[in-house]
Amino acid sequence: MKNKLSFSSYSVIGVMLFALFFGAGNLIFPAQLGQNAGTNFWPAVIGFLTTGVGLPLLGILAMGFSGSSNLQDLASRVHPTYGVFFTSLLYLTIGPFFATPRTGTVAFDIGISPFVGEEFSQFGLFIFTLIFFGITLWLSLNPAKIVDRVGKILSPGIIILLFVLLLMSIVNPIGSIEAPQDAYKNGAFSKGFLEGYNTMDALASLVFGIIVINAIRALGVTSKGEILAATIKTGLVAVSLLALIYVGITYLGATTTERFGLFETGGPVLSNASSYYFGSFGSLMLAILITLACLTTSIGLITACGEYFHTLLPKVSYQVFVIIFSLFSFVIANFGLANIITFSIPVLMFLYPLAITLMMLTFVSPFFNHARLVYVAATVVAFLISIIDGFKTLCDSLEISYFRWMEPIISFYKQTLPFYEHGLGWLIPVVITMVITGVISRFQKTETIYVK
Repeated sequence: MKNKLSFSSYSVIGVMLFALFFGAGNLIFPAQLGQNAGTNFWPAVIGFLTTGVGLPLLGILAMGFSGSSNLQDLASRVHPTYGVFFTSLLYLTIGPFFATPRTGTVAFDIGISPFVGEEFSQFGLFIFTLIFFGITLWLSLNPAKIVDRVGKILSPGIIILLFVLLLMSIVNPIGSIEAPQDAYKNGAFSKGFLEGYNTMDALASLVFGIIVINAIRALGVTSKGEILAATIKTGLVAVSLLALIYVGITYLGATTTERFGLFETGGPVLSNASSYYFGSFGSLMLAILITLACLTTSIGLITACGEYFHTLLPKVSYQVFVIIFSLFSFVIANFGLANIITFSIPVLMFLYPLAITLMMLTFVSPFFNHARLVYVAATVVAFLISIIDGFKTLCDSLEISYFRWMEPIISFYKQTLPFYEHGLGWLIPVVITMVITGVISRFQKTETIYVK
């Protein structure tokens, strides 16, 4: 029995965590950010790192700090029923409903589609996702070896391929960095800050945190303090790699605008840059990179979902859940990336405030003696605002008018909530609620939560 891990153990688990986080979206968004930010590259990328790296690290640390055995255990501090509701919805969102199918579709659209004629695109998607989720299923059926398979084999492949491309962009830039686009002229930091949400890693961190903690425990670390310390170190390994790559890809994107023009998304940025430096080999390299990045994320998501729902419904085996989720992801992926994104964004707008509120409550919980009143009140406030944001985003995504009952609520929120237009209207009300109910709980006897 040991209480401390070696540096190599931190590195292996940290690289595994990086691989679980790092999907195709993590390539696309910083590339697009670089193109738009131009000479305002640095403030934009710092904003992006704040949410694209800072929030996922916060989620990992929240799981380690809480001492909770899983996300449902942590969310049940609000109420046991809420714990099941929130955890199930989060797992399904980053699992078979949206994020897992997206990994296969994005890998095809960016990495494989250039090699397939448009007339064969749908059939190509079918064949590719069949193979993609078949491999996901095979690797997910034995999660005990996830550290070895993901941390030691796939992750270094991603890192090596990326750094070759990024090194070339530094040694031989494609072009000069152009002036920023309108939205980035005066608000580059805030635009980058909001773009960081698109990675979805803050939600995933609450799931992947458990995988990391279990991997640490499996190596013989048992005390809560040492588990937290090891979680911090492995989390820093993962987010440092993410940050380095984000900065590199953003810089690469910033150097491409002069030669290639402005693209609607970040995918063509990487595709054109790979072809520019390495010709047809560059396109092949990008296909491998994208597929590996998406595959590692898909494995992590399917594994986490299978383990959670097996715990929730123990009569159904882990293997059965993995098979069901892999098949479901395969079916949803074949509806296409545009449809997946259209219906996922409203759910994310609803879930993000609830997830971040839970993280905040976890860290300040000792200050209000773990009073359930504070958990319930802050979550209710976040829920009342985020549910409207979810419906509002759904209407915007489908390009339909707001439901009549929504209009006065949205108007009220716009007029009274700071930062509402930036998607952060819930933040100040939640903080105020936490302070007020925290003070009340200190002076009045309220129900407290047992914390391990």
